[in-house]
Amino acid sequence: MAINHLAPPTGNIADNVVGFARALRAAGLPVGPGAVIDAMNALQLIEIGSRSEVFTTLESIFVKRREHALIFKQAFDLFFRAAEEWKSMLDSVPLPAHARKKPPPAARRVQEAMSQPSYHEEPQAQEQELRLAVSDKEILQKKDFAQMTAAEIAEVTRAIEKMRLPQAELETRRYQPDARGLKLDMRRTIRGSLRTGGEIIDIRKLGRIEKPAPIVALLDISGSMSEYTRLFLHFLHAITDARKRVSVFLFGTRLTNVTRALRQRDPDEALASCSASVEDWAGGTRIATSLHTFNKLWARRVLGQGAVVLLISDGLEREADAKLAFEMDRLHRSCRRLIWLNPLLRYDGFEPKAQGIKMMLPHVDEFRPVHNLSSIEGLIKALSVPLPVHHLSLIRSVA
Repeated sequence: MAINHLAPPTGNIADNVVGFARALRAAGLPVGPGAVIDAMNALQLIEIGSRSEVFTTLESIFVKRREHALIFKQAFDLFFRAAEEWKSMLDSVPLPAHARKKPPPAARRVQEAMSQPSYHEEPQAQEQELRLAVSDKEILQKKDFAQMTAAEIAEVTRAIEKMRLPQAELETRRYQPDARGLKLDMRRTIRGSLRTGGEIIDIRKLGRIEKPAPIVALLDISGSMSEYTRLFLHFLHAITDARKRVSVFLFGTRLTNVTRALRQRDPDEALASCSASVEDWAGGTRIATSLHTFNKLWARRVLGQGAVVLLISDGLEREADAKLAFEMDRLHRSCRRLIWLNPLLRYDGFEPKAQGIKMMLPHVDEFRPVHNLSSIEGLIKALSVPLPVHHLSLIRSVA
């Protein structure tokens, strides 16, 4: 395949397109077999020797969303490159740290995907790898986030990004026309009877309007919680696409609202924007001060309409006093459900001995772990099934 010195050594158009499609899939783009066939047919209608025409053609087929354009461009530049160019690039002396330009967050995901050999393997080798990976995925379900390698964290991140939270509906005070409703719609009933002079009356009814309950997440970004918080941010980004009423706050020594930053479509761009918004990542913890700021400035704005609050923290407070208990009680009274997610529950012999945990525990509805994939899946099930508002249950994962 001659594309102005951009083709891989194989020179086979079909192999190159299939390999490029696998690389895009590994980078997160939804590329199916139909798109690969369309790309092969389209390449027969253009000038193969023109790099710009090949790029535009493949982009029009593989890119369906605006946020995928950057990932496609990075993958195209990395894949369609001659072997000699690869060698000269690898042998060159790297630039100093101050002269190197930091790649965009989305571009790093492309480089990691292209470094994996699986995108150019034979189908038989991929099937064998898939069979061997089944047991590995079962292990990852129960493995602690803090004990994972970089490769395992990347695999878990991809699994979290595919999670979706069912739309657990919450009844509002408003009504809408509903044939099976329990309330009489007098206005529509009388208006309909005017057409027949009141001889025939068709009873119209109203039913409650149901909307997804708002979710408010308060995430601890102290040093002991950084790994768990980063992965849980991926989960919040995944459910934000389907549920627009998701508010996210990060707190360490101060409170930071990152809701707008997390709404970016690309997950890497969203998390990079969140990290840039805070100044106390992996620092100390002041839970009471942060909760006071939230209760004073944000509670009335985001806790309306039966919001569910997710508090992600280990509860290891520097200043555990009566102020912490007061702010927790105020938060509990302002929301529909308060769920505390604590990674310390991963220990079988966990007991709430720390002073901060003792003060916080009486004011939560549920106490759950958040240290592995199984615990996050358990949280999804819990959010899908409504529970009594003032009911404390210590739920420990068997994973």
